[in-house]
Amino acid sequence: MRIRVLVSLLIIASVVLVRPGAADAADEPWSWPVERTGLGETFDPPENEYGAGHRGLDIVAPAGAAVRAVAPGQVTFVGRVGHVDVVTIDHGTSRSTYQPVTSSLTAGDAVERGEVIGILQSGPSHCPTACLHLGRVAPDDTYLDPLDLLGGGRFRLITPNGPPPEPPTGSGSLQRPVKGAITSPFGMRVHPITGVRKLHDGTDFGASCGTPVRAAAPGRVTGTPTDRAYGNRVLITHAGGLVTGYAHLSSRKVRRGQQVRTGTVIGRVGSTGLSTGCHLHFMVWRDGRITNPMSLL
Repeated sequence: MRIRVLVSLLIIASVVLVRPGAADAADEPWSWPVERTGLGETFDPPENEYGAGHRGLDIVAPAGAAVRAVAPGQVTFVGRVGHVDVVTIDHGTSRSTYQPVTSSLTAGDAVERGEVIGILQSGPSHCPTACLHLGRVAPDDTYLDPLDLLGGGRFRLITPNGPPPEPPTGSGSLQRPVKGAITSPFGMRVHPITGVRKLHDGTDFGASCGTPVRAAAPGRVTGTPTDRAYGNRVLITHAGGLVTGYAHLSSRKVRRGQQVRTGTVIGRVGSTGLSTGCHLHFMVWRDGRITNPMSLL
């Protein structure tokens, strides 16, 4: 009898050990919470806790649309924040937030992926039409990009309204890290500050200070140095022997060792180091050799 009990306990223990936890479920892709007709403003994290920015994703949908849970979890909040109806669901390693959404659920209710959690309201909202503001928040209250779990990465979703984004001019294996005109291309030039003729080892994109700078491809942050020439930098190592560098940043949004996706905000445009004004100096190395970034964009 004692042997049977011991065997039973071992079987139960093995089942508990292999059962996927909440962290595993939270890392799975999210399902879309509404039948969308377009996208509004995308994720643009603030400089600090109280800074300006866009802390989520606006999904255009008709008022009265059913709003569904993006993943299984437990409701932690249903109520009004600043006169806006909000629902929050805890998924283990992150939380999803939905507004403006009215709901009959209460804190503590368990929900499944795709389960209706409320109804989308017409306002208040900063969208020109009705839209769902979807947020993704880490346990330490850091805001994350919902598109990373909804289909972000190599293929980006865009709104059907307005002009399409500019097509790539090179191989297209990298995404432009920032919008803006090229103010100084890769190649030999006379440095505007030192007056020395030397190789300009990257492509300069003109953009105002504070503009989000995004990772050109998925990879791992392998450096966040600061030096006299380049100012604040971020270095990212990618597959295929590629390394990208982002210089003259006013601030960094990532840390060494962090994994990033295409489009992840890694910093903001600045004018640190030897710089005559706000811009991004974008660099690419292929197998350790400096390369013209435009051949890959």
